[in-house]
This record gives sequence, C-alpha cells and structure tokens, in this order.
Amino acid sequence: MTQNLPTIGAALYLPDLERHRDWLIEGQRDLEIQDFIFPEILDGDLEGFCRDALARLDGYKGRLGIHGPFYNLPLNARDPLIRDVVKRRLWQGLDACELLGATHMVVHSPYTTWGYNNLDKTATGREELLEHCHLTMADAVRRAENIGCTLVIENIEDKDPSARVLLAQSFESSAVGVSIDAGHAYYAHGSTGAPPVDYYVSAAGRHLAHVHIQDADGYADRHWPPGAGTLNWRAFFAALARSEADPRLVLELDDNDRILEGAAWLIAEGLAR
Repeated sequence: MTQNLPTIGAALYLPDLERHRDWLIEGQRDLEIQDFIFPEILDGDLEGFCRDALARLDGYKGRLGIHGPFYNLPLNARDPLIRDVVKRRLWQGLDACELLGATHMVVHSPYTTWGYNNLDKTATGREELLEHCHLTMADAVRRAENIGCTLVIENIEDKDPSARVLLAQSFESSAVGVSIDAGHAYYAHGSTGAPPVDYYVSAAGRHLAHVHIQDADGYADRHWPPGAGTLNWRAFFAALARSEADPRLVLELDDNDRILEGAAWLIAEGLAR
C-alpha cells in the first residue's frame, strides 16, 4: 500500500540542501530550490550559484525545480515597460533552470480577490487579463518548451479555483501547468469565502503539476508543517488521488528545521511516504 502513496519532497534554500541531502536522496524526493526569488541571486553570479547547488546535490536524481522570481512581477502587466522587466526576470529564472537541469519553475497567479469581484464588470475584463499574460509570458513559455521545463502557476489570492486552470490551458502548451499552495487556498477559503482546499485540487484535475504543502489556520499564510494547523489534509489527498495527476509535492515551510517533522506527520497519517 505504501508504494501507491505520493512521495513528499521539500522546497529549500541553498543552505538547507546539505542537511536534508540524505533524506532527499534516500527517497529521490521532489526538490524545489527557492533562492531564485531574490533579485540579488538573479543579478549575481548565477552560474556559480547553480554549480554550488549541484555540488551539494551529488547523487540526487529526483524531480528538481525552482521557485521563480515573483516580487513586484505581475504576469498580467499592462504597462509595456513593466512587462519588459517581468519578461527579463522570467528569462533569468529559466537561465537558472537550464543551468540546474530543473524541470519546473513556480510563477505567481495574476488573479486577485479584487479581480474576483471586478473582472466581469466589463465584457472584456477576463480576455484582457489573458491577453496581458500571454504578452508577458509568451517568450518564457517557448523557452520552457525548448529546455523541457514547466511553468507552474501558483494560487496566491485566487478565490476562483478554476480561473488559473483556464489561464494555464489557454497557452495550449505542455510547458504551462497548475500549482496549488494548500495554505494559500486555505487562506482564501477562510478569509475571502473561497471554496475548501480540496476543491482547488478537483478544479485542477489532471493539469495539477505541483503543490506547496503547508498548514495554516484559514486566516493567514502560516507555512506551518502539516499537523500544526487545521487544514483538512485527508480531503486534500483524497481529491489528489481522484485527480489522475502526479504533481510534485514539496513542503514549503517558514522553518526548514521542521521539514522532517512535517513529512513524518503525513507519513504517520498514512497520506504519503
């Protein structure tokens, strides 16, 4: 029975790699390197940074990805000058993917709580958002296709679980997929009236490529280890089993000293291995 359970991995920063190396390699667990969210990493010695990361991961053969840049970088940029900045940062993230051999890059959803109430105020609101996303992302999507990487769109404020899925599908590319951050979905459910977290999994279905596993209280973005909050993990993993998807499942915690604690809780509950 254990072999049918999904495998839990982790989202980690460079200093965390060595201390979690044995655990990652023992199960060849999914790994996401997160340092590329920082401008100083992207604009620094990117090649040297990636060589360092790979050296710390000698023997690792699991599914490797990165968290792409997102600070002040709207995927639906209307202003062409802002759009050029976003395109440059996406390109730098893909530079890192190519150097590492990484096959996923997380990007942040353009959908907001405000947008949920206002996108349909005009007949073209949703179409314009899609158009601006395509103008911003088209070059990155083509490059991702060429290097065997998938851009996975993570929910942030998303109140409608389906909108992001439709955005991913609109590219008609295997290089664009759907990501779910469980804690973000729980925040949206508890604080903005969004559906329960398992509905996000059902909405993504087979398009679900990536999950940030973190527990929360439905009020804020806590990034606690599973079991420390009140998220309904049984409903979440039941929906995942029905989805026919094989997403990368990575613990994304505020305290990476608790990675093994979070994994152990899910394993003890019979939800993962």
